[in-house]
Amino acid sequence: MPRLDLEPRTIHGRGSELATITSAELAAWRARGAFVDVLGKKIFVVDEGPRDAPPLLLLHGFPTSSFDFVHAVAHLASRHRVVVHDHVGFGLSAKPEGFSYSLLEQADVALAVWRNLGITRGHLLGHDYGTSVVTELCARRELGALPLEIEAITLANGSVHVELAQLAITQKLLKNKVTGPLMATFAGRTVFVRQLRRIFGDPSSVATADLDAAWEALELEDGRHRLAPIASYIEDRYRFWHRWIGALTRLDRPAHVLWGERDPIAVPAIARALARDIRGARLTWLPELGHYPMLEAPRRWSEEVLAFSSAPR
Repeated sequence: MPRLDLEPRTIHGRGSELATITSAELAAWRARGAFVDVLGKKIFVVDEGPRDAPPLLLLHGFPTSSFDFVHAVAHLASRHRVVVHDHVGFGLSAKPEGFSYSLLEQADVALAVWRNLGITRGHLLGHDYGTSVVTELCARRELGALPLEIEAITLANGSVHVELAQLAITQKLLKNKVTGPLMATFAGRTVFVRQLRRIFGDPSSVATADLDAAWEALELEDGRHRLAPIASYIEDRYRFWHRWIGALTRLDRPAHVLWGERDPIAVPAIARALARDIRGARLTWLPELGHYPMLEAPRRWSEEVLAFSSAPR
């Protein structure tokens, strides 16, 4: 995988500046990956596991980053080549001011990353925001416009059926054109950590150091000022509902709906609806877990991912 000769505790900031990473956890995650240039953007990518193993392509959620999978990747890489990148505007990737932050463009970036790495097939796994990138790729496949062979999909705790979602107050404020920029400016680490703990099955299940790393990844390169435009993805889910749900109803690939059952945002009704939508989908419940099961119980979550990906077809 292409790598840049950067010190492991720094990343490129805007212009000639260097933004120092203070979180040891985030610095270690940075050291496991590399930056690739795609579509004029610098994208952070972690690529682990045997190169000849079946690719498992992870797509993270909002407002966090690829760091969500920090404890799961090693488990998954026992059987897969695991690739996870930070979407544009998230984590260690570029956070340009002049970008639409449409889910359609995030799908373009994902495809460009995988093409850069020579990946032409894979099992797509989307969490939260990432589930809508998966559904856009399924829609393109149906139209014969996808340069990637989808071998299977896994949808994990994402509000694909946005009409059933119980949005957090912060999400509602961020997607509003008036309150969004104010919320992004004044809501700091305390609000961020409180909101995340509220949507875990057990608020104490994730270490404070991991939450600090997630917050620092968000803040890098003026990241908090990208939250409001990124939050427009909720409108994308309404706008493209028929395109994305329609593609799922006609999907002819193996599908897994993997759900933390105590999720107060992407509620269980969404998982049940997806299991009905997708012909032959497997529905797996994680009863004590919430919205971020890969952080709350990474080994258990990974075992369920692998049980599906390894099942005979």
